[in-house]
Amino acid sequence: MPVPLGKLVFFTSVMTSGGCALVYYLVQKTFSRASYYQLALEQLHSHSEALEALGTPLNIHYLQLTDKYNFVDIADAQLKIPVSGSRSAGHLYVISSRDGPFNRYGKWVGMEE
Repeated sequence: MPVPLGKLVFFTSVMTSGGCALVYYLVQKTFSRASYYQLALEQLHSHSEALEALGTPLNIHYLQLTDKYNFVDIADAQLKIPVSGSRSAGHLYVISSRDGPFNRYGKWVGMEE
């Protein structure tokens, strides 16, 4: 029993769109679990002036994966993490590096509104 071409195209496009959305979600989840990402957020939460400037309900947004500033390899990581609060919003700039693949990341963190 042949399947009409319209149904085949529709179901293929639905499956492809769902697969792309799943891959995007998994990449975001992988970035948010990485040590350089977690260390930067810990430093942000411990910086009282930044928390006061942003406002109390601090929201961490998804990374813009197409942004050319974001770069990660085995020894270096450079991210621009969007953050917002009740008072303002901005980006948390993170530059991290390590000597070897099993060493801990050193970091530089900066904020921009």
